[in-house]
Amino acid sequence: MEESVESDPRVAALEDRSLMVLDDDAPFRARLTRALVQRGFDVASLGSVAEARDHLRKTQPAFAVVDLRLEDGSGLEIVEALQRSREDAHAVILTGYGAIATAVAAVKAGAIDYLPKPADVEDIVNALLTGRENRPEPPENPMSADRVRWEHIQRVYELCNHNVSETARRLNMHRRTLQRILAKRAPR
Repeated sequence: MEESVESDPRVAALEDRSLMVLDDDAPFRARLTRALVQRGFDVASLGSVAEARDHLRKTQPAFAVVDLRLEDGSGLEIVEALQRSREDAHAVILTGYGAIATAVAAVKAGAIDYLPKPADVEDIVNALLTGRENRPEPPENPMSADRVRWEHIQRVYELCNHNVSETARRLNMHRRTLQRILAKRAPR
C-alpha cells in the first residue's frame, strides 16, 4: 500500500464516507486504515466481532471492509448485521482462506465482493464503490483452475523465500509433489 496518495475524487463526491475496517491483524488493519483515510473515507478501525457489534449499535457505516475469520467469530455475522441495519451499505470481505463455499456465504450475507488477502487498496476501493448492479462482465478468457492453483503456489513459494519445505508445510502438500509442480511450466 502506498503512503502518499491524494484523496480519491469518487470518495470525495460521496455524501456518506463512513467506513468500518474490521480485522484482527493489527498491523494490516493500521496500514489499511491509513490508506483508506488518505483516499477520503471516515474510517472506524476495529479488531474484534464484539467491537464491531458495539460500533454497529451506535452507527451504521455506509461501507465496511471485514476480515472473514476473526479470533472471536466470523466477519459474516457483522456483514449480516450491517445489512439488517443499513441495506444500502457496501461490504467487502477479505480473507486469507479463500474457498468457493465461503465466497458464496459472503455474498449471501450481503457482501458486494470477496477479495483474497493481501488485497491491494485500489482493488478494495474499487470494490466498495462498484455497486452490485455495476459489476463488470466476466473475462472472456479467464485463467484456468490449474493456472490459478499454480499462481497461488508460486505466491506462497515467494512469500516463504523459496523454501520448498516451508511452502509444502503451509500448503499442506508433500514436499516432492511441490517440487514436481515447481519444476513444470505454468499451465495456460
